[in-house]
Amino acid sequence: METKQFKAESKRLLEMMIHSIYTHKEIFLRELISNASDAIDKLYFKSLTDDKVGLSKDDFAIWISADKDSRTLKITDNGIGMTAEELENNLGTIANSGSLKFKSENKLDEDSQIIGQFGVGFYSAFMVAKKVTVISRAYGADKAYQWESEGVDGYTITEAEKQSAGTEVILELLDDGEEEKYSDFLDQYRLKGLVKKYSDYIRFPIKMEVTHSRPKEQTEEEKAEKKAPEYEDYIEVETLNSMVPLWKKNKSELKEEDYKHFYVEKFYDYNEPLKYAHVKNEGNANYNALLYIPSKAPFDYYSKEYEKGLQLYSNGVLIMDKCADLLPDYFSFVKGLVDSEDLSLNISREMLQHDRQLKVIAKSIEKTISNELKKMLKNEREKYEEFWGAFGLQLKYGIYADFGMNKEKLQDLLLFTSSKEKKLVTLDEYVTGMREEQKFIYYATGESVARIEQLPQTELVKDNGFEILYLTDNIDEFALKALMKYKDKEFKSVSADDLGLETPEKKEELKAKEEESADMLKELGEALSGKVSKVVLSQRLKSHPVCLTSEGEISLEMEKVLNAMPTDQKVHAQKVLELNPEHEIFGKLQAISASGDKDKLGKYARLLYSQALLIEGMSIEDPVEFSNLICELM
Repeated sequence: METKQFKAESKRLLEMMIHSIYTHKEIFLRELISNASDAIDKLYFKSLTDDKVGLSKDDFAIWISADKDSRTLKITDNGIGMTAEELENNLGTIANSGSLKFKSENKLDEDSQIIGQFGVGFYSAFMVAKKVTVISRAYGADKAYQWESEGVDGYTITEAEKQSAGTEVILELLDDGEEEKYSDFLDQYRLKGLVKKYSDYIRFPIKMEVTHSRPKEQTEEEKAEKKAPEYEDYIEVETLNSMVPLWKKNKSELKEEDYKHFYVEKFYDYNEPLKYAHVKNEGNANYNALLYIPSKAPFDYYSKEYEKGLQLYSNGVLIMDKCADLLPDYFSFVKGLVDSEDLSLNISREMLQHDRQLKVIAKSIEKTISNELKKMLKNEREKYEEFWGAFGLQLKYGIYADFGMNKEKLQDLLLFTSSKEKKLVTLDEYVTGMREEQKFIYYATGESVARIEQLPQTELVKDNGFEILYLTDNIDEFALKALMKYKDKEFKSVSADDLGLETPEKKEELKAKEEESADMLKELGEALSGKVSKVVLSQRLKSHPVCLTSEGEISLEMEKVLNAMPTDQKVHAQKVLELNPEHEIFGKLQAISASGDKDKLGKYARLLYSQALLIEGMSIEDPVEFSNLICELM
């Protein structure tokens, strides 16, 4: 019996594929089942025009059987089979598949569902097997043939016995090692799990004889003695796959419970999804998709360990468990799957070419998610606010990321707590409710709504009857800086140097007071040299004696956030100490300044500065000094 050699390039490809192409060895079963389904598809297609086939769709099946004693695993189909020449061409030349040729010759369209077009998939068997035997009889042929190989050393083709058309692939598994336990692939529960994971939606039944245990029937005497029952094994043929994917069914066939049950079962979530979308897209991108928005964020969602991505199927065969390229980061909370026949798959079903088609599908998916969120915001406000509580932070990160490139896509999905009624509002709702004379969208930052409510800087804006957005997440102000404007309205912090609320008369009045107190303000500034850029009189304060504001791009809140990050570089906002000229403390400062006691004025300056820091939720530099100054000056 002559051993034939693989061609040199095929031999190199086989070695590379076994050792590096496939990420997980377990996918060999997916590849062999897909090839079996492909073979059945070919004969089923033939049966539609040839009555001699004598088989209906219900007669076709794929069988899996495992023998632990001989360490063999067999995958059998009753498909079209192969001749000796086809065995030579399809299995003797790596990366050559008869399926693509069959599809082309028969002018099959995308609905034909021939999936075994990726010739090297068969050779994944050598990742787990030391010997692979293929016994096949082509439909209409008198003889069967056996292809046998132990890997790169070559293969043999001989005549064999087989009663009917179809193919048997027999794997003699590798010996178990320290790292790999190949005998696991002979365990019925492992095999059932792999079929469920990768091949659940192959459209022909995948069957296996499964061993179960049941108690033996007891005699009356044994029952009377309350003996523990003995157990016996029995064998039952089980269909391991569900065959028809939920996403390929008509929406009219399905109920809400079907979608929710599928989500909980498929994505291992204890909670039902908040929202789902069943998409059937035709046109530039042909695909089916099921998209889910979870009701709660996974425990690791806002961590580096979280992996985004949708499951990717090709004709019902799982290709990737998490295809990250199908989701932008700001929609990374979406779970679900995409099934497409249009994707270019290279080398094996596991390696996806990042081609135009994938980008088209991803863009379409992004648009669908955006539209679903907008509909939820408009029609199911309570549900959207629940979503916002779980994933709103991610949308705000999306605004800030990539230098604000995606801000226009996301800005209408944002929610912030409003000073009016303390409820969540959109930017559109804020702008629509603005008074005619209002120039800016005002916001205030802080650790909580309650903390922001107490900020002295909010007094003037509130007194003018203007609404304030309360920003309580670290990313909030960065997101608004990236937005810059919304509907031509600029965002303005209540701590900004110019709120646009001062009348010319008030400005003149304040300017006159500053000129009168110029020497005192200079002395206070000198006492706080290195801490603040200047000390000024405030028009925004009403009941509080002092507050901190900032000049330039870095705000006080941004300083806190950036300096909390684990880096050696620290940033500093240009702080401005503002004094309330109507407060009695201001009169006290004037009296001290007039007395010429610079030392005491400096102590008041440091005390007021520390007080302003505490109001802002910032750490004071010397708590001991602060305590001593209170005691001394009281």
